[in-house]
Amino acid sequence: MSDQQKVAFSVLDLASRKDTDQGPAAALQRSLALAQHVERLEFTRFWVAEHHNMDAIVSSATSVLIGYLAAGTGRIRVGAGGVMLPNHAPLVIAEQFGTLEALYPGRIDLGLGRAPGTDQVTARALRNHRSGSSADFPEDITELQSFLGPRRAGQQVIAMPGMDSNVPIWILGSSLFSAQLAAEKGLPYAFASHFAPRMMMQAIELYRRHFNPSAVLEAPYVMLGIPLVAAETDAQAEFLATTTFQRILALLRGKSLLLRPPVQSMQDLWQPQEEKMVKEFLRMAMIGSAETIKQKLQELSQQTQADELIFTCDLYEHKDRLRSFEILAGLR
Repeated sequence: MSDQQKVAFSVLDLASRKDTDQGPAAALQRSLALAQHVERLEFTRFWVAEHHNMDAIVSSATSVLIGYLAAGTGRIRVGAGGVMLPNHAPLVIAEQFGTLEALYPGRIDLGLGRAPGTDQVTARALRNHRSGSSADFPEDITELQSFLGPRRAGQQVIAMPGMDSNVPIWILGSSLFSAQLAAEKGLPYAFASHFAPRMMMQAIELYRRHFNPSAVLEAPYVMLGIPLVAAETDAQAEFLATTTFQRILALLRGKSLLLRPPVQSMQDLWQPQEEKMVKEFLRMAMIGSAETIKQKLQELSQQTQADELIFTCDLYEHKDRLRSFEILAGLR
């Protein structure tokens, strides 16, 4: 696909539990199996996201999971998409990712977000006696960068491991604030269009217009999150996608996010307003056969000129997830 050759493909995984899983181990094992699969398909990176207090998402100890994934793969970049920095002291994150970089050199990414990745009660439990908040995000990034870079004259606190590791940092976000911050710092920008597409084009334009070249990046670099459900036919993909629809519906209702089997119809499961909200949430989703996905990729490329696409794929059966990425890989 000629106009897609320059667009990198990657994966964002939540290590999701199914309604039949007895505990978290199966979800973690599926995450590794998926990472190994897309590595064979020559995807660029495999990221996992920090979430807390959610019964179905077991990627909360993000740096630990990254170590497990990196140990089980050999080439693909592995990282956080992302670490919610207000939950942590920058020194601790520098030490964790400095350790990962020492063990798996040249393969570790550190994506940073400013949301807590959870509810406010859990956010307070995570921070304990720290006063960290999203308002500290720009300063926390600067502090983290200093811990991951060379030791400065008079610096009393160092990250070891971490110092001189220069782990690549990405800014993640779904707002104009994150776009402006990524531009000011000259860092790559990953927009969360897989769940918050509303401000995507404004954020991309702002980021590119205000981008300040830095020591780590000479020109803007945009990654977009895209939900994916690829199958042999459009009808089969629409059927499989009802698992994703059910999950977003549960999120809107404050219910369990455990993955549930696909259904023939959603009409008895949601109200018209809920259907509208779910479909807006998934407005960037690519659902369909190879030909349908190919057309959607071409349209997205023309619209956004994105440098990289990072795909989420929450399907009930693991084999269907593997097949979705096989179909996608065949379109490059």
